[in-house]
Amino acid sequence: MRIALLVTVAALTISCAARHPGRGLVLAVDPAASTLTVSHDSIAGYMDAMVMPFTVRDPKQLAEVRPGDRIAFRVNVRDRRSWIDRLRLLSAAPADAGLTHSPALSTVVPTGGIVPDFTLTNQDGRAVSLSSLRGSVVAATFIYTRCPLPDYCPRMIANLQAIGRRFPERVGKDLALAAITFDPQHDTPQRMKKYAEAFTADKAGWHFLTGTLDDVSRVCALFGVEFWPEEGLITHTLRTVVIDRDGKLVASVEGKDYSAKQLTDLVGLTLASGPFETTKDTRTTKDTKSTKR
Repeated sequence: MRIALLVTVAALTISCAARHPGRGLVLAVDPAASTLTVSHDSIAGYMDAMVMPFTVRDPKQLAEVRPGDRIAFRVNVRDRRSWIDRLRLLSAAPADAGLTHSPALSTVVPTGGIVPDFTLTNQDGRAVSLSSLRGSVVAATFIYTRCPLPDYCPRMIANLQAIGRRFPERVGKDLALAAITFDPQHDTPQRMKKYAEAFTADKAGWHFLTGTLDDVSRVCALFGVEFWPEEGLITHTLRTVVIDRDGKLVASVEGKDYSAKQLTDLVGLTLASGPFETTKDTRTTKDTKSTKR
């Protein structure tokens, strides 16, 4: 009787799925295989923070999910199988219409689309075009140097610094890091150079970019970045984009509610999609929607 009871309890335990809530940043979506690769936060009682491909039981849930989205989900584990459900987007909704420099949706580059070429001026006063960076993975964010809050623009730069620390041998070779100002009247090349020096980022592979207001506005519009003057400062959305070696938009990450590790995981996956020739030899190596202020 006792043995039978234990067997019954074990069978019931196995048949019931264990469920664990999680959150993370989407790195890749494969609708054909019904899988979602996520760099997720620690899932209490189940697994540490890591990159994990999850099976999604209902493929319809993937219809609106894109790389760079922040999501909440539930992991189900039963009979040596696992899948996720209750998939919910956490990325902020589009900003209100009618704001100064609010980009038209028709101008925004879709995920997987080719980013139109543009040219801005770097911290040394030299012209830098996106096409000149072709062959490199580009991680770019949007800032202004007068931003007074450490968890906004400085945090965006800190995220780029995290990428540089994780892939130091790639920066300036097949990885470029860019910070684009939306305050060009104030953020001259000289001002951008001082800002770069303050972050110890005035070095090869880093581009602190400015230009005319029209040029800057056009670049911001490509990625859905909004900004407008308010009480002497600038209110703006936060966004970091990753562009692959062929100039395609891999992901557009909104807001700031994700970890630097999750962003570096996204860049690492993009770097791993192509070869990198070292300077020491010829062997090929590989690396394994809006917050307002």
